Amino acid sequence: MPATCRAPRREFITARTSVTGIVAVLAETRHAFPRHTHDQFGIGVIERGAHRSHSNHGMVEAGPGDTITVNPGEVHDGSPIGDAARAWRMIYLDPALVAETIEDATEGKTTLAEFSAPVLTDKNLANRFRELFDILTTSCTPRNGTREEEQLLLLLAATMNLGCASDMWGGIPQSIAYARNRIDDDPAASLTLAELAEACGLSRFQLLRSFSRATGLTPHAYLVQRRLQLARRLIVEGVPLAEASIASGFADQSHMTRTFVRTYGISPRAYLEAAR
Repeated sequence: MPATCRAPRREFITARTSVTGIVAVLAETRHAFPRHTHDQFGIGVIERGAHRSHSNHGMVEAGPGDTITVNPGEVHDGSPIGDAARAWRMIYLDPALVAETIEDATEGKTTLAEFSAPVLTDKNLANRFRELFDILTTSCTPRNGTREEEQLLLLLAATMNLGCASDMWGGIPQSIAYARNRIDDDPAASLTLAELAEACGLSRFQLLRSFSRATGLTPHAYLVQRRLQLARRLIVEGVPLAEASIASGFADQSHMTRTFVRTYGISPRAYLEAAR
């Protein structure tokens, strides 16, 4: 980590970067992540150890030098292979930034794209990512320099299917799309499976089975993911942790903290300190 961005040694270091819309993460941990989603694109490189995870392509494994990716909304988990910790570097990109970059790369033909594979074994690609990561974290002062733009364009062009982003909600039953939208519109709202099923015109079992098949998560698990994502945004915006927990639908700060650590391997307070 560059001197200007140093943080105390811990399993996870999260830092703002020199480009608005990109967050960098350094991690070294044996933590096993449960299934969860992100609302951002993620791309990184395994530096040490090995990693196994569920993805939209099934179970995949990655080792030192492999590039790993995740698309927004993609259900995934992650655990070390063997007893040792694994270490990786990752950047997370806001979808709006990716859409803008893809539109530029395709000369305005499309803003749609997705990472082509969850694991890519390519030494040159890994080195390209490392170069971008170093550029982004050399200074914590926001800026939009030519060098960052060039490296980001080249990296995304090398790892994405341009104009082929799959609509993860396309083709699913209207009732399930309604249920997903109901949660997305207000993830902090109190909502039972029975209430959601009644609103969709389904039995609880029909909703549970169809929602899980369409999204990879049960309605409750999906709701928790949306609440966590809301909590993260509020925390970065400076909302006190106790207020953020209630505003995002958790019973209290302790409930949010337990869920946050189980999912991300880092506490909300540590996340806040790293994001400053």
